[in-house]
Amino acid sequence: MVGPSRGIVALGGSAVFMGIEYLAIFCCGLSGGLSAVKKQYDLFAILVAAWMTSLGGGIIRDVLLGALPPVGIADKGLVLTTLMSGVVVAVAHPEIEHLRWSMIITDAMGLGLFAVNGTAKSLAYGMSGMVSVFLGMFTALAGGLIRDMILSEVPAVIRDRHWYAVPSFVGCVLTVFVYRTVSHRAWGLDVEMALDVAVVVLVVVLRVLSVRFDITLPGAMRRGESV
Repeated sequence: MVGPSRGIVALGGSAVFMGIEYLAIFCCGLSGGLSAVKKQYDLFAILVAAWMTSLGGGIIRDVLLGALPPVGIADKGLVLTTLMSGVVVAVAHPEIEHLRWSMIITDAMGLGLFAVNGTAKSLAYGMSGMVSVFLGMFTALAGGLIRDMILSEVPAVIRDRHWYAVPSFVGCVLTVFVYRTVSHRAWGLDVEMALDVAVVVLVVVLRVLSVRFDITLPGAMRRGESV
């Protein structure tokens, strides 16, 4: 089994960002559970949707890394947080539906945190930059993809025309550069944490601005007929 080549991910050592991560996981769970509520599924389905939305991407990442058992089933705090979010959304779903912008911002925070942590964890396990970018994106996006698949929905990563996968990709690529730069220059965890925070903030800003100003990626070129 491949083991980590260096210390913990920088953001993982910060109590503040651990709290933010738990908040992001909780809100991702609310989003997943709400999707099941809209389908009029039972409480078990709501809990499963909440759990898979929050932790499904991390489970895939850890399985591919050989980091077993995955944190999505081994970390009691994370699992209980997702189950709690499922219970909350089962009771308070009408109120939660009105918190659109709060959910968008928190979801964007989760997108950034998962992208950075997923990429950095892969790098810590000795993966290449390209592999780490893929695993970082799996961490950020695969939970919602699994949720939509089990609920028979078009995945949000495809359905949502606003920037969603793009900010996570940017965050993953920048995390590789941060990790390599810090390793090469032998800077401390404080510097790495500051740079990681900047990457997370950038991901949040890109995602929120795309929704606020309806910024989308172009589609296929419109052509009247073939050449």
